[in-house]
Amino acid sequence: MRVLAAMSGGVDSAVAAARAVDAGHDVVGVHLALSRMPGTLRTGSRGCCTVEDSNDAWRACDKLGIPYYVWDFSERFKEDVVQDFIDEYAAGRTPNPCMRCNERIKFAALLEKAVALGFDAVCTGHYAKVVDDGNGNMELHRAADWAKDQSYVLGVLTHEQLRHSMFPLADTPSKAEVRAEAERRGLSVAKKPDSHDICFIPDGDTSGWLAEKIQMTTGDIVDESGAKVGEHPGANAFTVGQRRGLKLGTPAADGKPRFVLEIRPKENKVVVGPQALLAIDEIRGIKLSWAGEPIPQALPGVPVGSEGEPAVSETFDCYAQVRAHGDPVPARARVEMTDDGGGGLRSELLVTLIEPLRGVSPGQTVVLYQGTRVLGQATIDAARSLARPAL
Repeated sequence: MRVLAAMSGGVDSAVAAARAVDAGHDVVGVHLALSRMPGTLRTGSRGCCTVEDSNDAWRACDKLGIPYYVWDFSERFKEDVVQDFIDEYAAGRTPNPCMRCNERIKFAALLEKAVALGFDAVCTGHYAKVVDDGNGNMELHRAADWAKDQSYVLGVLTHEQLRHSMFPLADTPSKAEVRAEAERRGLSVAKKPDSHDICFIPDGDTSGWLAEKIQMTTGDIVDESGAKVGEHPGANAFTVGQRRGLKLGTPAADGKPRFVLEIRPKENKVVVGPQALLAIDEIRGIKLSWAGEPIPQALPGVPVGSEGEPAVSETFDCYAQVRAHGDPVPARARVEMTDDGGGGLRSELLVTLIEPLRGVSPGQTVVLYQGTRVLGQATIDAARSLARPAL
């Protein structure tokens, strides 16, 4: 096949490209320039889109003997990932920029361009697996190494995108083996530290970065009863589950730390309370998509109740995961067709958790699994505890 290898400049993408070459594919390497700041350099192990990374990607391609190109996706990245990140925080939600980057850049903009140029697949260093179910339907599954599994951030991929996706590291038992292989191949990135945090905030100071992008207005911090217990410099700088940085003047009655329970941007208030109130067992998600063909139970059937009432799918058993490296918990889910406010219908995902989760915030992504298979994902619109009234 003609394969376009997305070269981040890290060890994973370099070894993935090498394996694609070994498999006999016609491989071309491409590095995505996602920033218009050519002087940007890596800070420690933060980031993944720096000048240093571009040079490392070039050296890997040179060693593998494959062509190397740099594609400028900076404007698309700025609009679809960075601006989305800002807008979500401004609305009091907690976004996942890596999920948006995979959805809108690596497997939308990049894949679209690759297919248009005649490539059969895009190869990346993600730890995940694409499986044919035997009927020509592609499924997304967890990687062999669950500690490095990245299927969560790939949960946004559609059936058509999975058909053109290649993940050569899927069955690799550990990251140590990938590094050892890179060493044997003479790749200079063999011992390069893993990138982490948000690539466009290289110093890791998300609050400080947001303060320059969003107008912050001081407001009240209130407890679960509505009583004022402090002030904040800007509600948008906080996220559900946060403990540090509250600087409360009024101690809790039990003397224990308070956590952010809710952000109300319209009122410019931050609601805090005991850790126990962070536990939620119901999630409602929007912007639902399936990673491959949806299971039959998840397809809304005939309208229920009175004629014309929105359709509801069967309830199905699954596991729900709300963070890239979080533990999946048993759950039951169903799809509802609800009024979109404009005279049409939209799909919403209702997930009831058998085991409660803590610190779940609107804007995060819930990904559903059955076994190792990724069923699909939705953006969390609301999360609550069935055992207590709304705050």
